[in-house]
Amino acid sequence: MLAILTVGSGCASHHIAGSHAEALPQSTLGVPFVADAQLDPRFWIQRQPAANTPLLDTATIAARNANLFARDASMHDLSAMPATLTGTQVRGWIEAMSSRPTRTLYDMQGKEVPASTLDALTRNLALDTIPASQATRFGLVVARAPMRSFPTLQRVFSRVGDTDIDRWQESAEFPGTPVVVAHASADGKWLFVLSPRYAAWIPAQFVAQGSRDQVLAYYAGEVPYRVITGAKAHLVYTPDNAALSELQLDMSTRLPDLGTPNAATIQSQAPAFHWTVRLPLRLDDGRLDFALALLPRSADSHLGPLPLTRANIINQAFKFLGERYGWGHDYNSRDCSGFVSEIYASMGLLLPRNTSAQAVSPVFKRTHFEASTARSTRMAAIHALDVGDLIYIPGHVMMYIGRIGDTPYVIHDTNGGTVRDADGALRSLKLNGVSVTPLTALHIDAEHDYIDRITNIVRVVQTPSAASH
Repeated sequence: MLAILTVGSGCASHHIAGSHAEALPQSTLGVPFVADAQLDPRFWIQRQPAANTPLLDTATIAARNANLFARDASMHDLSAMPATLTGTQVRGWIEAMSSRPTRTLYDMQGKEVPASTLDALTRNLALDTIPASQATRFGLVVARAPMRSFPTLQRVFSRVGDTDIDRWQESAEFPGTPVVVAHASADGKWLFVLSPRYAAWIPAQFVAQGSRDQVLAYYAGEVPYRVITGAKAHLVYTPDNAALSELQLDMSTRLPDLGTPNAATIQSQAPAFHWTVRLPLRLDDGRLDFALALLPRSADSHLGPLPLTRANIINQAFKFLGERYGWGHDYNSRDCSGFVSEIYASMGLLLPRNTSAQAVSPVFKRTHFEASTARSTRMAAIHALDVGDLIYIPGHVMMYIGRIGDTPYVIHDTNGGTVRDADGALRSLKLNGVSVTPLTALHIDAEHDYIDRITNIVRVVQTPSAASH
């Protein structure tokens, strides 16, 4: 999820028919070869042939998603969960996530996290209370919620003064996400859950537990679904239900769309100027209930996923432009792997959660590079990039959006940013958010550029006729 980048002033060159002589823009923003024009998605869309042609139809996308759940070990098909979980299963899931740290960690004040804190967290895992077997329990997430390595909100860091990367922050789940509830912490405030793409601790207050049928029908029922297609949207304010009032909905959140209900008012408002959607609620005793809510028609949403086109890939990516980087979806934002996966999910296509799983998933077309792979081979793969292709270096992913002349450009969510000035000195940009940068100018350090460190290129949208690269 993390990468520190360096941007150099010289770009490696490769031939693109009809465009290789095009001049690079003069920077007006402090980032080499990036000016205002490159921050408009229309700049990149108009450079793509057949930008609005669907690349995959809904049936093919559904088949790809089913294949992902069947073949990718990082995914969890909740509909295939057995009626009973064994203690060995549950303990294995928790221990894989919550192993006691062996490295030194620091708190917000720069003090070393003491062994007594780690001891208390280990006790709160309550591993000794895991039964030999238990009925499989299901739930729905009711609000954007953190997923944590341990059942605590305490922030911890690898270095004194580096308080951006909380090492116990794993991810976040959005309203309506189904989960299997595997275990509860000793203090009862946390649940260890499996979502379709992750397994970690979540505050119990954000999970409403219901029957298997209730949960799976909400997530995968046949009713029309409205998909949030903006970076963020919010339900309307209502004094009638605090849990739903201005509830945040992130890109890719799916909500059952009830059409125009036969009701004079919903939450004290006429529904005529809204989309009426159905949301899960958590009752005081933790049980699942549902309520109708109003999503303003002004909100960026779509009935069903957006068509999977090059234009939509670019448009969806640029809706996050400038959003602050958030490791593990911290800071109410997202990280590099969440960024690319939520773009694709808004068009119905699922990806694994983290870069480590995305880069090696058996489902997508992948070009792998060893450290010894020749430069010419790497450049040939870059030459063959298509819009939406994902480029991985250790711990980071970037999305290809097009090229200017011979220079390919990416959009990515990064917490780093350093440039090489004309005199050769390195200067930190501190991008710390969703940024547009040229790919072939990016450097790991003074000796190595990103091209040297690419481990995989993944073609998520491989059409049936797409040639291998």
